[in-house]
Amino acid sequence: MEEITLSLPSVSRMISVDVLDNTQNLARELAVQNCERGTLVLAYEQTAARGRNGHAWHAGRGGVYFTLLLQPEKKVQTADGVCLKAAEAAAQALQNLFHFKTKAGRGGEVLARDAKTKSWKKIGQVRTEFFAGAGSVLWLLVSADINVNNRPETPVDVSVKKLLGREIDPEWVLQETLETFWAGYMQWQLSRRN
Repeated sequence: MEEITLSLPSVSRMISVDVLDNTQNLARELAVQNCERGTLVLAYEQTAARGRNGHAWHAGRGGVYFTLLLQPEKKVQTADGVCLKAAEAAAQALQNLFHFKTKAGRGGEVLARDAKTKSWKKIGQVRTEFFAGAGSVLWLLVSADINVNNRPETPVDVSVKKLLGREIDPEWVLQETLETFWAGYMQWQLSRRN
């Protein structure tokens, strides 16, 4: 496990792991140990990435896989609102960087328009969950898996590399996604809706 610094307003500490089962599991362990708010867990490969309905798959090298640990200041009943904000942020970040059409889909899916097939394909997945850590501290875990240079899991998935025909620095995607998410998260914190 390597700890590195990243100058983003939402990240106070970043832990980078080469290969991990999934970033959520390590994030939960850190929450139990009462880590600092704003800790980011980043993996270069996940052997048991998690999707909707518990679906697991191997997330190969070249993607952006992370979980951000937050402690919301407002009382919320569900993480659905922040899940939508995070999916919209990932979609907007990809559109800002690469100028292809994107949108947030149902259940935290991040979709990109494939100009060749004229269809929407999944380019990423966002998940959010609440987790009670040490001393009953309530943590919000925001996780994202974004296909950048990795091979997509199925034919209905796509990657940035496949859409553009060239490799991209995943760090650009990570930084833009977190910056865009943070603006939406602050808005969500101030809103009255969950």
